[in-house]
Amino acid sequence: MPDSIECLLKQTSAQLDAAGSNSPQLDSAVLLCHVLDKPRSYLLTWPEKQLDEAQLATFSTLLARRIAGEPIAYIVGEREFWSLPLKVSPSTLIPRPDTERLVELALEKIPAQACQVLDLGTGTGAIALAIASERADVAVTGIDLRLEAVALATENSHRLSITNSRFLAGSWYSPLEQQPQFAVIVSNPPYIDEADPHLIEGDVRFEPKSALVASDNGLADIRIISQDGRQYLLPGGWLLMEHGFEQGIAVRTILEQLGYAQVSTSQDYAGLDRVTMGCWLGDH
Repeated sequence: MPDSIECLLKQTSAQLDAAGSNSPQLDSAVLLCHVLDKPRSYLLTWPEKQLDEAQLATFSTLLARRIAGEPIAYIVGEREFWSLPLKVSPSTLIPRPDTERLVELALEKIPAQACQVLDLGTGTGAIALAIASERADVAVTGIDLRLEAVALATENSHRLSITNSRFLAGSWYSPLEQQPQFAVIVSNPPYIDEADPHLIEGDVRFEPKSALVASDNGLADIRIISQDGRQYLLPGGWLLMEHGFEQGIAVRTILEQLGYAQVSTSQDYAGLDRVTMGCWLGDH
């Protein structure tokens, strides 16, 4: 394998392209930056730089993992979300750009005054930490069923010095006191049907199925979050959930039947239905 940066990038991009990567040049550059512990600008500034044997061996190992289909985020252990560098692991979903839309909409619904926000199925803590980073006066709680995810989200909060966040382990609302306390509840829950063929394609093959798949055509967890959320939302509080692009009508129906008001669905950056929300006005 040629050992200059320029040659490595050219050759490995071709290998990754042949292996079916959607972004072979980017993948190659990210892996090389990770091995060299340098920013992307370094690759452009020093194209003739030679890698030593140890660096070449490490790069070859990482490249083989990517060629085999393993997600870049798991290989390098990090993914940027909302301009926050987050540590990721195979115990959590990889944060995706479309989920930033959920953050945007949640920030619009959070009251101007100090309040509490809940993120269910927090994973890496991406949504919770994005919200907390924008609103220092808001106390954000993230909950995840998996202890590994809670530990990772907590580590991310410490690394980013985001002190207005906390992370708890449990199933959905179970770690909380049963009383209305949140102005906004957000969630990117499992919403893929168990028979969906996409589960054996791309990065999803490597992600934890428990964070992806739900019964009842992908709606089981959305139903639980919606139904039980009424106990934890303050009057006038909002529930916002990410879902599949074909689930907008079904999720709106669930919220409306449970008595939520102002129910609507918003689109992601590709113009597809992605986030449905409703306002809980309180018991009537």
